[in-house]
Amino acid sequence: MIMMPHAKKRIFPIVLSILILMIAAIVIYLYYSHWDEEALAQTNGMVEFVENDKSKKDLQTIIHEAQKDVVQIEAIGPFGESTGSGFLYNNKGDIITNAHVVKNADDIFVKTSEAQTYPGALIGISNTQDVAVIRVPQLSNRVSLEIDPAFEPSVGDNIIAVGSPLRFQNTVTEGIVSGLDRSFTVNNYEYKNLYQVSANISQGNSGGPLIHQGNGLIIGINTAATTEGNMGFSIPISQIYDLIQMWSAKADDEELNFDGDPNNYQSINPESLRDDAEYLINYYYETLNVRDYFTAYSLLGSNEQIKRTYQEFRELIVRAANIDVQNMDFELTENDRVKAIVSSDHHIRKDEETMEIHHYKSTYKIGYENDQLKILTFERELLSKTEEKLEPEQNEEVE
Repeated sequence: MIMMPHAKKRIFPIVLSILILMIAAIVIYLYYSHWDEEALAQTNGMVEFVENDKSKKDLQTIIHEAQKDVVQIEAIGPFGESTGSGFLYNNKGDIITNAHVVKNADDIFVKTSEAQTYPGALIGISNTQDVAVIRVPQLSNRVSLEIDPAFEPSVGDNIIAVGSPLRFQNTVTEGIVSGLDRSFTVNNYEYKNLYQVSANISQGNSGGPLIHQGNGLIIGINTAATTEGNMGFSIPISQIYDLIQMWSAKADDEELNFDGDPNNYQSINPESLRDDAEYLINYYYETLNVRDYFTAYSLLGSNEQIKRTYQEFRELIVRAANIDVQNMDFELTENDRVKAIVSSDHHIRKDEETMEIHHYKSTYKIGYENDQLKILTFERELLSKTEEKLEPEQNEEVE
């Protein structure tokens, strides 16, 4: 078939238009493809920045997590009894403390934040550096606070010291790093390049962690203080990290002695039982306020856990934005039990402008179950409800 000249003239513009459209489509595709790559890269950067920002923990969370990993240490030996602190640092149940706390001990016991007591075995101790490591198998596979031996604080950085001064377990003091590179010798221990801190460190704080507020890292081991108590010293974790890692790697559980009997150590007397019960209830409410419901549930005895599943327990508590404890009364009862009556206000968000406050009376029975102190029973009674209007500032805090 032969095309006429005028037909050729009509086809040429059509072909040209199609080519122009195809070129335009390719250009648009390449442009938006490049734009998407740039946008994705920018989005990834934003996501990373936001995630890093969220990783900064508030002070209450840092303190709570630290208190879960800090233990009170009782070392019993031929020269009497020594009390100190220590902290869990790996998933083997290994606890860092000061050498002078456990030196010459025949039996070592650790009491956890849940008021549980376990025997420990010494897996490493230094004669020149004031550091030792204890292993407690029952504390293995627990999450511990992060340690970065390469991190170095600066003068003026905010810190907290956690320990058990004068047997007041899990006491927290705040301060700053007020000096670096302090050195001295005490009782044959060489203390070199210590952190000087303004946080109050008292007897019983020895072996507890020094924590950087900015990132939540453990940066040192609280060791000594001036006689006035207004200046403390901490061994940088970077100095002893390789040593404690070596002890942990070489320790063999089959060769360690965990024969200490906590029952002999923690012979129940009314005063200590009441104190431990008060500590346990305070810790229970603290876990609720930082929404660590799993830990709170673990403080309950077996009968209470049979009565309520974890999910049922959580739903019972989770609605409260905050719980204010107004009053606590403790009474010793028969069979080594303590009865605790707690008045508390549970702040529950009703709407955007209103907070509803539920006033509860809760009754707890605390005692030992399988050698561990537990909340054996608890009941709560709703006494009344009140409301309060939220100020704009309060509204932001609740959200």
